[in-house]
Amino acid sequence: MAEACQIARKQDLPPPGGYKPIPYKRLPAKQYFSGYTMFAGYAGLTLVSIYLYNLTAKRIQKNEIEMRSAKMAIYPMLLAERDREYLKQLRRNRDAEAELMRDVPGWEVGTYYGERVYKMLPPDTLVEPIFHEYYAHSSPTEWFKRAYIKLRS
Repeated sequence: MAEACQIARKQDLPPPGGYKPIPYKRLPAKQYFSGYTMFAGYAGLTLVSIYLYNLTAKRIQKNEIEMRSAKMAIYPMLLAERDREYLKQLRRNRDAEAELMRDVPGWEVGTYYGERVYKMLPPDTLVEPIFHEYYAHSSPTEWFKRAYIKLRS
């Protein structure tokens, strides 16, 4: 058993003659161009970059004008669609109220048991409902989307 442990081991030693020296001195950069050549190349590069910048800037400005014109052209239609949807929702709310309260005697839609809520306003005046009244007869998901829109943006 003692003979099995008597394995000849090789010790890790430096190579003969020692290790190579570690390079730690600073090597100066190789100069390919003189100052004049660098300036002349820079001036040519600058002219090309200015030209490309002007081409790109003009194209970007043209696209911005086009987009602004398109937004201004479509804006009235978007406002009209928004107002149309608003009035459609008010009509849906009135229809839902009529359906809900049809069995209550003496109930008129838009009144409180036949009595006008806003007495000082002419009867044909649109009274805009508050947020909760507007979404009273819509689905809770629609209400939640509108109420917490800032959380999603």
